Amino acid sequence: MSDDFELDTDDLKRRMDGAMANLRTEFASLRTGRASASMLEPVMVDAYGSPTPINQVGTVNVPEPRMVTINVWDKSLVGKVEKAIRESGLGINPQLNGTIIMLPIPELNEERRRELTKVAGQYAEHARVSIRNVRRDGMDQIKKAKADGMSEDDQKFWEAEVQELTDTMIKHVDEALETKQAEIMQV
Repeated sequence: MSDDFELDTDDLKRRMDGAMANLRTEFASLRTGRASASMLEPVMVDAYGSPTPINQVGTVNVPEPRMVTINVWDKSLVGKVEKAIRESGLGINPQLNGTIIMLPIPELNEERRRELTKVAGQYAEHARVSIRNVRRDGMDQIKKAKADGMSEDDQKFWEAEVQELTDTMIKHVDEALETKQAEIMQV
């Protein structure tokens, strides 16, 4: 029975890749001084009784490097979209022009850049924790198989596989964090 054990490393890798994808999404929402439609992804609008992403209540455009516009489709939602942006913590002051909401992106000052690098660090730490949780799940599967009669050599082999995968993914997180922090601090 012990020779039949096959750890699903593809599943572990897929779950770790999910943590990386989530980190990339969180990094995309961090402002770097340039306008991007993705910075509005975490903002939810209370539309029709349920939280709705902004891109589902209007068209998000980036007409120039320091401006994002939202053309809200339903006039009754303009106020709610504006309120959601103000309360989102993005530090952007929306300006109304009929059903179009303009978001001028202010220049980042040094203090705000440092805050954003700390936030990026927190996002990266959450990703590392997620990856380590996946590693723990893999190690638990190996321990269970060991209790069921797996040989010690097989146990060491699978533990080394899981650890190598974990180290690789954590390295990717660290590289992504360095890149994002350099991007934030760039004036």
